[in-house]
Amino acid sequence: MDYSDPKVKQAADVLQSFMAVTRAASEFTRRNAESLGLTLQGMAVVNTLHRDPGLTLKELTERLHASKSTLSVSVEGLVQAGIAERTQAEGNRREINVKLTPKGEELASRSIRQAYSYRAMAAALEALDEGQVGALLDGHRRILDALEAYEIDMERV
Repeated sequence: MDYSDPKVKQAADVLQSFMAVTRAASEFTRRNAESLGLTLQGMAVVNTLHRDPGLTLKELTERLHASKSTLSVSVEGLVQAGIAERTQAEGNRREINVKLTPKGEELASRSIRQAYSYRAMAAALEALDEGQVGALLDGHRRILDALEAYEIDMERV
């Protein structure tokens, strides 16, 4: 990789920009989770189950793009805290459904009301007009499509 190449420098600048925005937004999300006594993963589980009650553990791992073992530990912590409960799926004894308890529903409602990262992003986007926001979203979509289509030839690396 030739780091003096302007295209490589531009790629590095874009990646660093994406990471900086993600880091800043994640900090607001972390604060929201912390204010609720949850981890980021725990809050993601709570918010997902609030939207879609009774998901199986497998469905939850797919929605959150997490490993089953990681999510099992997170769900166990929520169960121990009285925030979620597990039940055996009807018709399939090997599947586990997860749903929120009333305490978990209250935490989800608080998380949604607080929504620190959404509030912060909405405030930041006020500096842009609708056309700029549309162009930003379009650019992100196009970059994501290109990244997902890209394959690295490991033999040439």
